[in-house]
Amino acid sequence: MTELTFFLDNEDDTIAVGQKLARHVQAPLTLYLTGDLGAGKTTLSRGLIQGLGHKGAVKSPTYTLVEPYELEGVEVYHFDLYRLNDPEELEFMGIRDYFTDNSLCIVEWPDKGEGLLPDADIHIHLSYQNSGREIHIKALSEPGKKLLAAIK
Repeated sequence: MTELTFFLDNEDDTIAVGQKLARHVQAPLTLYLTGDLGAGKTTLSRGLIQGLGHKGAVKSPTYTLVEPYELEGVEVYHFDLYRLNDPEELEFMGIRDYFTDNSLCIVEWPDKGEGLLPDADIHIHLSYQNSGREIHIKALSEPGKKLLAAIK
């Protein structure tokens, strides 16, 4: 199993997918999240991060580029590269230091960092479909395939 596609009726469904991912995710893992503005990337990230045990708010790191969460057993880094002007800015922030054996890296707008980001294990694309969203999850590595098989 390398791909899954299904429909999300509302924000609660999107959060539930994130929480389901959280039950099976194991570091190290890199997730790319793509889709139009407002499609649900940050909402999915919130479900995942809170599903891993974070008790506070999960905000979009649009202006800070990265929001770290130190949780039990895993370091989570939530990136939003939407406002990135030049991928070289990632070098200045020490991007490689975030991708460790104990990290889960969630990257929104990964195309903005092309050439400087590690390859994704999972690529999740969210798109508008009538009044809801369609989510397409694709495994791109062995750890990604294991995760996809577990959430199927």
